[in-house]
Amino acid sequence: MKKLIWIVALVGCFLPLNMMAQVLSKGAPAKISWGQEYSEAGSTVIQKTIEDGEHIFAIRERATGTMFNVDTKKIYLERYDKNLRLKKSKEYKLKYKGKNLEFEDLIRLGGNLYLLTSYHNKSKKINYLFYQQINKRSLNINKKYTKISDIPTRSQNRDGFFDLHISRDSSKLLIYSKLPYKKGTPERFDLQVYNNQFELLWDKEIALPYDDENFTVEEYRVDNKGNVYLLGVNSRDRLRSRYRGAPTYQYTILAYTEGGTDFEEYPIKFRDKFITDLTFRVADDGNLVCSGFYSERNSSGVRGTYFFRLDAETKKVYNKNLHEFEFNFRSEDLSNRRRAKAAKAESRGDDEKGAELTNYELDRLILRSDGGALLIAEQYDEFQRQAGIDYYTRMYGNNNLMQQVFIYDDIIVVNIRPNGEIEWSARIPKHQMTIDDNGYFSSYAMTIVRDRLFFIYNDNARNYRSDRKSNRWYSYNGSNSIIVLAEVRRDGQVNTYPLFNNEDLDIISRPKVSKQIGRQEMLVYGERGRRYRFGSITFD
Repeated sequence: MKKLIWIVALVGCFLPLNMMAQVLSKGAPAKISWGQEYSEAGSTVIQKTIEDGEHIFAIRERATGTMFNVDTKKIYLERYDKNLRLKKSKEYKLKYKGKNLEFEDLIRLGGNLYLLTSYHNKSKKINYLFYQQINKRSLNINKKYTKISDIPTRSQNRDGFFDLHISRDSSKLLIYSKLPYKKGTPERFDLQVYNNQFELLWDKEIALPYDDENFTVEEYRVDNKGNVYLLGVNSRDRLRSRYRGAPTYQYTILAYTEGGTDFEEYPIKFRDKFITDLTFRVADDGNLVCSGFYSERNSSGVRGTYFFRLDAETKKVYNKNLHEFEFNFRSEDLSNRRRAKAAKAESRGDDEKGAELTNYELDRLILRSDGGALLIAEQYDEFQRQAGIDYYTRMYGNNNLMQQVFIYDDIIVVNIRPNGEIEWSARIPKHQMTIDDNGYFSSYAMTIVRDRLFFIYNDNARNYRSDRKSNRWYSYNGSNSIIVLAEVRRDGQVNTYPLFNNEDLDIISRPKVSKQIGRQEMLVYGERGRRYRFGSITFD
């Protein structure tokens, strides 16, 4: 059991040290190297990177206030070579007929690079979605705005939005458009499926047999054939509680196939269990692979995991399996007193008072080549508290201000056999607690290398000192930070290694921007003020 000493500070306070990069643990199965230092254009925030085998493209947005308040009137597109050298940078003003555009996304489709923007026509009360192709060499943007979607909206910030998903083979693009809600009418949205040349394959406006207030769409995907699947929750109350022994909400998968002409609904039921999280993927055979967490007592706990497959042709569910995590796995973070009480409750059959994990959010469902799957989740919490009197009185002369606290804690990995049984579950211990920053430098990035998983995240260097007491665990809070590498082997064994001291280059790494770019390579990014670097982690 780990006991956490939460040491809270704002991101800041870094002493410039030597510029030599180093691997802190000689036994780490990876090496990190950093590219040249650059200075960002203006006050910008990097939002996304795209790799195409030859170049790495990065998109930045202009920030007018702090680095977390983004103004989308300007964007900056950058191109780097394989050695992480900046080769081209261009600034774009997002204007359409003299009016401001909103940046929506940068995507790679059919080998080409596209900028997606939207424009809100106030007089017509319509949002338009455009695409423009980008020349990957010159970074010039085609001046023609091609409209691919439009939705009515009451105002720029109310009702109606666009989102997208690209199929696994990058041959299909789904544009999901949430339509404005009208009281007393069902949930409405529009589905448009394009091929990778932006040719429209089908378009369908959907009206669901649920009230908008009771039904929430949580996930949407398009498969390689252009079929669309939506995952939603139909709830009788907003609390998602229990009534007469059963949950008051139900997950449902909606399938729109054959060019949108065929519709099927699949209610997801597991007796009287609370399904606390669910995700799905479309396998290569076209069938759906679904997995998530369940609880015995509420909609936020985790007692175990469930798994099933859905045959897209016969509409039958198979390989259905429910698996409870071992008691020690569920109770690791509990105090001795609470652990004993939970054990007694379970011994007398009172599952509702047993041990459960809390506040885990499902991040990834990875399909294995043998038909199994890997389920990955991170413990997350966010809350407000009154600011410390000493700090805010000194800084602002006000001791009544509130802080927004962001916590990113342990990662769990669940390995699922093709028949739905759990092979093993593993936990990666970490604790990240920051204030008023939206978890800017928190969370993790992941890479798959052959039969191993690798995770990188920021941690407090004091956790890896030889003189640390075994019952102490220091929170990452922005200072004294290192990059830690966690390796999860094929048998579920977890090994952690301190990989790099962020202070050696006077930067802080941003795992949320980092990503896998090769079979044995991960792109990493670090920044400090206006200075930034890209780096590369190569795995053994």
